[in-house]
Parts: sequence; structure tokens; C-alpha cells
Amino acid sequence: MAQVQYFGTGRRKKSIARVRLLPGEGKIIINGRTLDQYFGMDTLKAEVRRPLEATGTEHKFDVLVKVEGGGFTGQAGAIRHGIARALLEADGEFRPILKREGYLTRDSRMKERKKYGLKKARRAPQFSKR
Repeated sequence: MAQVQYFGTGRRKKSIARVRLLPGEGKIIINGRTLDQYFGMDTLKAEVRRPLEATGTEHKFDVLVKVEGGGFTGQAGAIRHGIARALLEADGEFRPILKREGYLTRDSRMKERKKYGLKKARRAPQFSKR
């Protein structure tokens, strides 16, 4: 018999997280490691758990995540977005809660591209009159 599972894709900056929610007791596995092993900072761990806490489903689902690209902060944001989208697929009544907290909104801020004639995206070469 197939086990029911819910999928969600989250993105932030260069990070992409593919999230699966399975009925369980609340384990969070990221790239084969536990949440505590993967993220060192407590703020990032809390960031990942926020959608589950907002909907009161911390101990109802096991979360399996494959995340790639970007840094730790971007990955945590992508995982949060993916979990929120998967929770929405699991139960549509979570929408007002997740929307109010801003977890369904994709953070569109990206690194600005480098322009020619400049050293970085906006940094111009040093100017000297003589």
C-alpha cells in the first residue's frame, strides 16, 4: 500500500529545496542528515520549523528535504518555503495562517549581475582627477 506524501518546492536566492512531507513523528532530515547536524545556528533551525509551528503540525509529519545551491541562510529560507507549500497541499485550510505569516511568498531578492566597466554590480573603479 502506497504511503501518502506531499511535495513542495521552495526557492530563495540560488537555493532550491525539494520537500516531502510524510506522516510521522516530526523528524526533519536534510540531505541525509538531521536538522541539528545540517544547520549549526539555532536561528536557522527555528526558521525551518516555523511553518510547522504556525500550523501546529510539528509532530504530525516527517520532513525529508533535498536542498542545493546558495549558502546556509538561503537554504533555510528555501526549506521554509518548500515546507509551507507542502503543508498547503496536505491541507488547504492552512492557507490563511501561512499567508498571514508570509511563508507562501517567494522571496524574489537575488544577487544583482555584474555590469561591464564596473568591478562588481555597482562598484565603479576608483576615480582620480589626475
